[in-house]
Amino acid sequence: MDPSKNNKSLVDRLAAGDTRAVARAISKVEDVSKDASELMKQVFPLTGRGLVIGITGAPGAGKSSLVDKLALHYRRQGDRVGIVAVDPSSPFSGGAILGDRIRMQTLGLDSGVFIRSMATRGNLGGLARTTVDAVSILDAAGYAKIIIETVGVGQDEVEVVKAADISVVVLVPGMGDDIQAIKAGIMEIGDIFVINKADREGVNTTEKELEALLSLATRDDAWEPPIVKTVATESRGIQELAAAIEKYREFHFQTKSEAGRRRAIARWRILELLRERLVAQTLESDSASENLDRLAGEVASRQRDPYSAVEEIIRGGKQ
Repeated sequence: MDPSKNNKSLVDRLAAGDTRAVARAISKVEDVSKDASELMKQVFPLTGRGLVIGITGAPGAGKSSLVDKLALHYRRQGDRVGIVAVDPSSPFSGGAILGDRIRMQTLGLDSGVFIRSMATRGNLGGLARTTVDAVSILDAAGYAKIIIETVGVGQDEVEVVKAADISVVVLVPGMGDDIQAIKAGIMEIGDIFVINKADREGVNTTEKELEALLSLATRDDAWEPPIVKTVATESRGIQELAAAIEKYREFHFQTKSEAGRRRAIARWRILELLRERLVAQTLESDSASENLDRLAGEVASRQRDPYSAVEEIIRGGKQ
């Protein structure tokens, strides 16, 4: 069967909201199938309707509980919700750092919620790019709210959250110096800040430290990120968080600043795909893998540096 026709029927089922089609399409993207690129070309015109919310923060901040309760809130409003949980993989074993998790048991029984956990698994494609493609598939399938939850421990996670319409950074009381440490990275991408587990001691100190840091930051769009206090396990503050998300969405529509953000996301997606294609083309010959192993051995034994190794690979690709 013609792959494009096969994809067409898959996209038709996807557009109708068929969850099996959604799962199959995401698997194609994750596994970097030969027809994944053709599939995404057909999916793209159906996107742009859902609101993409990125939620990040240090491990142990209670992000999963927060996502769970926020999704329940949206379900009560009648929205279909897609959740992509990003689990970075170990570069050595390929296993997810977080291990097995019992996630969102209540939501798992709801047909209006689609949950997918994603890991790199040693794929050539970056975790960030495949995650954003998965979000596009959920968008095309008619999910009104799409939540990306990341573990928040690296550049890939920052990139994923950059590709969301709204970025929520989750902190907990008693972080102290950790707030100072993260200000150069995650602090810059936050549109809304949540202090979860706000029933703990030190919540006011954490809030003041956060306010002090935010007062030093300047944003091109003049938005002042709000601080929302929550106790996710008890559903406290979830309505306030949803209201803050809606307020930010309205702010962007009024100021038209979402056009600049979407342009930046589009630029990032093109560059991610370009990098991936160029690497794939460089390594597609039969001898490329052997050459790479040889160069890796030379670099590991310090016979040469990795920079000249890359230059040799590029020169080889141009011959």
